[in-house]
Amino acid sequence: MRPPKKKAAALGSAGVFVTATLIAGAVAAPSASADSRHGQDREARGTAIAAARAAKAGITWQDCPADWGLEKPIQCGWVTVPLDYAKPNGKQIKLAVDRIGNTGTKAERQGALIYNPGGPGGSGLRFPRRVTTKAPLWVNTAKAYDFVGFDPRGVGHSAPISCADPQEFVKAPKMDPVPDSEADKRAQRKLAAEYAAGCKERSGEMLPHMTTPNTVRDLDVIRAALGEKKLNFLGVSYGTYIAAVYGTMFPTHVRRMVADSVVNPSREKIWYQANLDQDVAFEMRWKDWQDWVAKNDATYHLGDTRAEVQAQWLKLRAAAKKNPIGGVVGPAELISFFQSAPYYDSSWAPTAQVWSKYVAGDTQALVDAAAPDLSDTAGNAASENGNAVYTAVECTDAKWPTSWKKWDRDNTELHKKYPFMTWANAWLNLPCATWPAKQQTPVNVKTGKGLPPVLIVQATRDAATPYEGAVELHKRFKGSRLITEKNAGSHGVTGLANPCINERVDAYLLTGKVDAADVTCAPHATPTP
Repeated sequence: MRPPKKKAAALGSAGVFVTATLIAGAVAAPSASADSRHGQDREARGTAIAAARAAKAGITWQDCPADWGLEKPIQCGWVTVPLDYAKPNGKQIKLAVDRIGNTGTKAERQGALIYNPGGPGGSGLRFPRRVTTKAPLWVNTAKAYDFVGFDPRGVGHSAPISCADPQEFVKAPKMDPVPDSEADKRAQRKLAAEYAAGCKERSGEMLPHMTTPNTVRDLDVIRAALGEKKLNFLGVSYGTYIAAVYGTMFPTHVRRMVADSVVNPSREKIWYQANLDQDVAFEMRWKDWQDWVAKNDATYHLGDTRAEVQAQWLKLRAAAKKNPIGGVVGPAELISFFQSAPYYDSSWAPTAQVWSKYVAGDTQALVDAAAPDLSDTAGNAASENGNAVYTAVECTDAKWPTSWKKWDRDNTELHKKYPFMTWANAWLNLPCATWPAKQQTPVNVKTGKGLPPVLIVQATRDAATPYEGAVELHKRFKGSRLITEKNAGSHGVTGLANPCINERVDAYLLTGKVDAADVTCAPHATPTP
């Protein structure tokens, strides 16, 4: 499930309101069959060839295009990679990269720190803006590192893919994700199959190559193009899966690596089970937020117990189902807007505020927040692209169940206890059941020889990437350290003010030092209404 953007945005074609808000000799990942191992050897050689080329070519840095929204002194450039690493001399694609130089002295510089915000489908190009906007948590790290962002393959400016017409994609209201009948399920299945077919029609050539291992190979080529012997990497959310696979495939190329809010890297979880696990975690965090809303009833007037707040939610949902608010906001749009509260603590107060206004009679605030803006064609194209990449990577990375009976049984069962997100998430992912490209076997994530200590950071009540994922990666990467933020659940921990975490992340990136043992930190400050 992709994180929502700050502004409510786009709807999945599958009837869900989804906001778009993841060289020297390469080590081939182990694999079951000799045939696929041979394929990976070819891809490893292809990566080495592409990286050597990129190292020689370097990156021609210049001012960023005006419409990219990246102010000087941030600079932009391109890195060329093969579409298919098994054919390094075949079709090439260009990846957009940007950077800002370290703010300290030449002596303080430790190279480039590359960032991925997650998704799959998120752009990292805004990362250097942490320097231009003087983000306080990153001041120390910025002295030592150039901050480098990139659009992964298929995303944004990097050979973008598409699965549907963006303006059609965002139209509202969509069907209620929670089905009332078999007919509703049939309609949603049809939409999901049409979406998968649309991906093939609009982006067929790219689909077989839209995988996490290919993004990881791209990352190694970017490292080489930057002239870096080793990689310094900060991955958040799906970015942690990129980190996990990179650490497995290129262990000797890692210098420093931070994995924040961790996707469970187990092959059994990628990606069908991971999405079911999210539904359970979202329900937990949804309740945490309702408790907070109830505690602040004097501000929001939505009820002073969780049960009362939930009753208000069901009332709102039923009203929007009967008559979409403002003609455009139905249950699907509501879920998309409200899902940002269990994602991010920073959304707790704004989401409650909009809801409170609605209950007091101001419906416009909710329409403004939750309805698509058809005049924002660039934003809608970005949302559609983000959803296309999310779908393409998750569907191509791994085998998905093709039996509707299995999907129906699993989601019907989960919905009974975890109703907030279950069906919306099911329809978002259902295109994978009829996916038109060959589905791969996920990399077996493990400690390769030469992998240095990796720093893992995770909140125990995270909805999007449940805590068990961090424990699993920690187990698989020997010598890694786990920092646990206890009784907290905001997604993306390194971006929050919590000195217990911030000081350790700084120390690791600046010195490579990790604590002698795993660390548990108290939660960051609870949001104020």
